[in-house]
Amino acid sequence: MIFTKNPKEIRVMFTPFRDGLQSSFGGKVRLQDFLPAVKASAEAGIRHFEFGGGARYQAPYFYLGEDPFDDMKRIRETVGPDADLQILTRSVSGVTLTTQSLEGLTLQARMMKENGTTWDRNFDYMNDVENLIKTGKPIIDSGMHHQVCIALMGLPFKSDKVHTPEFYIDIGKRLLDSGMKIDSICLKDASGTTDPNTVYRTALGLKKIMPPEMILWMHTHDTASTAVACYMAGIAGGVDGIDLSVRPLASGTVQPDVRSMAHALKDTGYSLEIDPKKMPAIENLLTDLMKDYDFNPATTTADARVLGFPMPGGAIGPNVHMMVKAGIIERYGDVLSEFPIVVEAGGAWTSVTPGSQQYWLQAFNNVLYGRWKRIDAGYGKAVLGYFGKTPLPPDPNVVRIASEQLNLPVFEGDPLEAAPKNIDTARKALAERNLPVSDHNIFLVLASMVPDKKMELNEGIRLLSGTAKIDIPLKKAEPFPAVSPAPSAAPAISTPSGPVTSKCVVVENGKTRTFTVTLEPLSAMGTSSGETREVSVSSNGTPVYSTFAGFVEVVDIMVKVGETVSKGHVIAAVEAMKAKHEIKASRDGVISAIHVKIGDEIDNSKPILTIS
Repeated sequence: MIFTKNPKEIRVMFTPFRDGLQSSFGGKVRLQDFLPAVKASAEAGIRHFEFGGGARYQAPYFYLGEDPFDDMKRIRETVGPDADLQILTRSVSGVTLTTQSLEGLTLQARMMKENGTTWDRNFDYMNDVENLIKTGKPIIDSGMHHQVCIALMGLPFKSDKVHTPEFYIDIGKRLLDSGMKIDSICLKDASGTTDPNTVYRTALGLKKIMPPEMILWMHTHDTASTAVACYMAGIAGGVDGIDLSVRPLASGTVQPDVRSMAHALKDTGYSLEIDPKKMPAIENLLTDLMKDYDFNPATTTADARVLGFPMPGGAIGPNVHMMVKAGIIERYGDVLSEFPIVVEAGGAWTSVTPGSQQYWLQAFNNVLYGRWKRIDAGYGKAVLGYFGKTPLPPDPNVVRIASEQLNLPVFEGDPLEAAPKNIDTARKALAERNLPVSDHNIFLVLASMVPDKKMELNEGIRLLSGTAKIDIPLKKAEPFPAVSPAPSAAPAISTPSGPVTSKCVVVENGKTRTFTVTLEPLSAMGTSSGETREVSVSSNGTPVYSTFAGFVEVVDIMVKVGETVSKGHVIAAVEAMKAKHEIKASRDGVISAIHVKIGDEIDNSKPILTIS
């Protein structure tokens, strides 16, 4: 049991409005549905919030039709000028999933500072010290508090070389010896899989070499129900600050509730700077604000299996929601079982974004297509060295396969130098579409760019053009009860036989946004028994469908009507689980009809095209 004779108050960063939203819903929560709780939290005396970065940078404009910078500004206005607002950035990837140039990261730091950020927590999933030093400079130059991370993870296989206290302390020593300005250090366990003993020994060792005035922070998730124990161990070792949340956005894949931690510290000499008695009011407000959201048990319930598949709460939530949407949630257990294989073969990088997504997508591909039959581009580039040096050498056979499939050599240079220089590309894309060319808009487009993705599908372009995709994880509406028609009922309104596309104009805070909305008639959407609607096709043609039962987005069509194709020919591509999946011709023939366009969202009841 921990105890101190000298009372010590532990600092707290309040996380429901960033990590809570991300770990529960992939960040896909409208600002209006939590902003009143932000105000109540500030009025309760909370002065340090996590409010952006991670998925809460991308989710607003990828899925909600909201400008992430506008959201950040409104949160700053709500909490006032004196509260600390913190973001999470991913070293060479910034707030994206791909490597960025140093120029792009410099623009990112400036935009974050301008929109209300005071602290930037920066981690590198490879724990590559050189990456952390180079990507820390824009943060420092912007004037934000620079919190550098040492990323922790419990390995799903045995090793005495990496992810040990000695391994983490050495990273800390190299960071401190670099001469880089460091305001605080954070021990970041995104998957909640590090054991308390490792946390205690790491904290103890780091505090011995850190300047006495430098803060040591700790972040973990309660996915395996060990977060409070690890925080206790960290505090015993000298941790000065921790991350906590509040129900309904606490525990499970998120951080522990303030009340749980306060209770654990009772009569130990340690206390929290947040008053736990203020939590019920915030909880009740959040519960009411989010009553229409569909909380998935996979994100709200502890799962000890995470110790064998070190997946961060911030990634479990989005991936569960994407698997449900794509109609493949029954393969969830299979993907988890494949995790230890891809972690060891990859080189044991830390399972935090984008590394967690790379592990996930490779495990997903191994399950869907066969082990190593299809290398995910991110995973492949990671084992080839394009994100930095892996903690352990990756499996040589996997390196060879990745190099062959991606047609890339092994890379030993600077990831920032190899990153695409996309600022000019983003500027050109805006100008070509007569959209305002500003740093704000350039970064929205830049941060949405991924290799091989068509610019018309770029989420920044979509937001600025008024065609943002809306995907909010709300509860399904209950069907209306049948009502007998009145004797003098008005003439029946005819039901359209096909989809009806219209426009929806939303005016908010003086800004007007126009969204394109397509409504499917109820008769065409299947029944509660799982039946799918029939789509008429040519009697002598063969329709080609998506390979996913649920909804996916069409991201490419590689053929034209009249073109001859052979069986196995790649004719289209859809996006599921943030990855591109090929659709191949099921027979030889001629493309007689194309039924969709790029950007359409479809399931396997609607044909993509017909081969005759």
